Amino acid sequence: MQLSRRTLLTMLPASALLAVAAPLRARAAGRPTAASASGAAEPGADHAALLANTVAIFAGTAESNARPEVAAKLAAITSTARTRLAALDGAGPGELFKGVALGTSDANLNTSYQYLYEIALATRTPGPAASDLRDNVSVQRRVIDGLVLLHDAYYGDQSKGYYGNWFNWEIGISASVSRTLVLLKDELAAHKPDLTATYVSSMDAYLRNGKDGDVDLDSRFHTGANLADITTNRILQGAVTGDDARVVKAVADQLTVYATVDPYNPRHGVTDGFYADGSFIQHDSVAYTGSYGKVLLTRAVQTVKILEGTDYLGTGNGAGTGTGSGTGDLVAVVRGWVADGFAPLIFEGWMMEIVKGRGVSRTATGYTDVAVVVEAVVDLSGHSTGADATALQGYVKFVRQTSKAALDPAVFVSPVSVARYADILADASVPSADLGDAESHTAFNAMDKTVHRRPGYAFALARSSDRISKYEYMSGENLMPWFQGDGAHYLYLAGQDQTRSFGIDYYTTVSPYRLAGVTAPVETRRTIPELYGTAWYDNPERGFTSSSESQNTYVYFPRGTNSLSGGARLGAYGAVGLVLGDDVAYAAKQAGELPDDFVVHRNATATKSWFMLDDEIVVLAAGVGDAAGRAVTTTLDSRIAAASDAVTVTGRLRDGATWPRGGDGNAGGSTAPGPVAWLRYADAGQGIAVGYVFLDGGGDSRPTVALDTVTRSRRVVRTSNPDTPVTKQVFSLSVDQPAGARPLSMAHALVPNATERQLKAYGAGRGHGSGAGRGPLSVVANTTRVQAVEHRGLSLLAANTFTPGTHRAGLLSIDGAASVLLRTSHDGTVSVAVCDPTMARNTVSVTVGGRRLRAVSSDDRVRVREVPGGTRIDVDTHQAHGRSLTARLR
Repeated sequence: MQLSRRTLLTMLPASALLAVAAPLRARAAGRPTAASASGAAEPGADHAALLANTVAIFAGTAESNARPEVAAKLAAITSTARTRLAALDGAGPGELFKGVALGTSDANLNTSYQYLYEIALATRTPGPAASDLRDNVSVQRRVIDGLVLLHDAYYGDQSKGYYGNWFNWEIGISASVSRTLVLLKDELAAHKPDLTATYVSSMDAYLRNGKDGDVDLDSRFHTGANLADITTNRILQGAVTGDDARVVKAVADQLTVYATVDPYNPRHGVTDGFYADGSFIQHDSVAYTGSYGKVLLTRAVQTVKILEGTDYLGTGNGAGTGTGSGTGDLVAVVRGWVADGFAPLIFEGWMMEIVKGRGVSRTATGYTDVAVVVEAVVDLSGHSTGADATALQGYVKFVRQTSKAALDPAVFVSPVSVARYADILADASVPSADLGDAESHTAFNAMDKTVHRRPGYAFALARSSDRISKYEYMSGENLMPWFQGDGAHYLYLAGQDQTRSFGIDYYTTVSPYRLAGVTAPVETRRTIPELYGTAWYDNPERGFTSSSESQNTYVYFPRGTNSLSGGARLGAYGAVGLVLGDDVAYAAKQAGELPDDFVVHRNATATKSWFMLDDEIVVLAAGVGDAAGRAVTTTLDSRIAAASDAVTVTGRLRDGATWPRGGDGNAGGSTAPGPVAWLRYADAGQGIAVGYVFLDGGGDSRPTVALDTVTRSRRVVRTSNPDTPVTKQVFSLSVDQPAGARPLSMAHALVPNATERQLKAYGAGRGHGSGAGRGPLSVVANTTRVQAVEHRGLSLLAANTFTPGTHRAGLLSIDGAASVLLRTSHDGTVSVAVCDPTMARNTVSVTVGGRRLRAVSSDDRVRVREVPGGTRIDVDTHQAHGRSLTARLR
């Protein structure tokens, strides 16, 4: 099921944004707008609508809360409030809530405000049954008294505040306070009439990364999800104080988040946000759809709901139903985010690891991440019509039916969303359907990530470059991230509970040097707290303070030094290339730009390609080694299993012998005695299997198979995780090079859900060299200049080139660095896709040798002409930002 063509125009361009914002600018200047001239609501009515909408979002309505499906959510709100009240009763010196010490911990201050909000929420939540908390003035006044105490003792004096994490002071505390002010507006007016204005003034003062106590669109802190959070808080503050100018500016500021990021002409210098290919970036260079992206999605949908029925976007008639209306445009944009940005990254209800930044080290699961997305889609469907609404509702059903973990709607923020979710599931007229095709390839080149999907599996690849960070470490989270952006892959198998293969337990038990797909030097690295005794590198004299630009660049989320990272997509097939590079800290240290005590690490070297087909993902590597002469390990795959699962590894050598020699199916920790044809990993406990076919063109490397039982605490990857021991069987398939060894080349195919019969069909195991010749796959080239494969069954030739000059790959001649796919259909039509993986070239030229072809159709940037000996395809890649450009030829 697809969204309509109109809504697939996924992002609002800057020109449209200006048009949407025009009524706001006029309103802020006191000029009449078209809506106001026609008798639309005045600011006072708009503020009342904003407040009522906000209370409905968080507390629900009498209608929604009367639904039996909402009872668990209401019980959770009440139970949480009672727990907080008990903690309030038991508080000791220096506490507002028992066990939450104040005075030096910004996190505890933030938590104290959150607890007050949770109590206030229970007093405003309508329900079918009587509750001693509902409209309880005594309880509300306890919350207000708590606000007074926190402000007087810990928050009101800005000269003493603002320690620790800026987020708590500028966003977290303000979110809880602003919502509490909305919920208790009437009682505040009666009990502490000046407190609201006092808090708003203090919240402005803490907006130190802004400008004059307001948002600064040129600030690196006021971007993406952070900007959406800040502006939502300010919308509520304006509504509760009757400050129309504040609301107007906050809405206008938030509108900038909805524009597609143009990397060649960023507005306000901001690179955070959604890109044309569906990528989402936060923190300037971190792929972050699964964490900050879902926060932005939630906030965007809440903004639509908050603004419903107001004149702030010139509609005055509800959100999302009028073509061309302000909120209607925003709804269309957010629908596009869901279809192009989120849906490809969700596999059977699980959010993929490649877009979660430091969040991969948290104990929450990928299923929990997706519950947040589902609530947003539920609400978005209520602001859509026709086929768009049906597609979104069908996606909600699809996620619920395919997820291997039950989604508990009690975790939703809004009781109204819980009721709407129940309605969608009960609607027999809505078919369950994904938003994309079961067979798809998504090249998120703007954030150096790739997702390849087939009905039985999904393959996710994490890359990095001088544009995109290798990883994110921050605040004691993701302590050992060093190789997460160096070609680490995640193979998700259908029907599997992904918590048993990935998530926190994967990072806890799998060595950070042996993540699946990674080439790493054999060395021991220390975490940031181990190196420096703090959660960051502390050197104010050299500009290194928490959240400083130096800290971000060299410690928190360093980019790579390599420029080549990207790939082409042709229909549902893809080719991706990556040249490993060091991170920027290593390069800066060699240039004498960093302090002597700043620790840096040098990477191994490798040129790699991934060719993503139907039944297999072919991986080529060349130049694998280390310029410093260290030993190097390339991990072809790593998987985890429960300690009690029956795990076996079987296979065949190229001389026909079985693997392992003893035939007992337990690989232990041994290196192959000779060239391997194929191996098969099987976990009977999970009912899964993965095959590994070793192809000609990969040299004579002999893999090492290890199956170890590992027990570690989840705290090894995040300092605030519970000290919970995890025991897993860890399977590792690697190629190990000793110190001083010459560079290697390698070639293998991952075969998801493989049977032994299927692996034998690749033709390997009948004498050295037959693996490529008898099966459907052949390695055409595998060097540091060009890597290419051919799949005869698909009539597909795929190639990556890495250096200047002319490169030959089968019948293709490719000029310079490029990624190319060519496929011949049964009717003789030839389809070609070309991408510039460096994002720096103006033109890429490809010649198809021995063929005289004419263009049937092509992208505007593609020119096709006959040349002596073949057909030349010239592709304008100037500022294409990794986009694949295609042509159909005959």
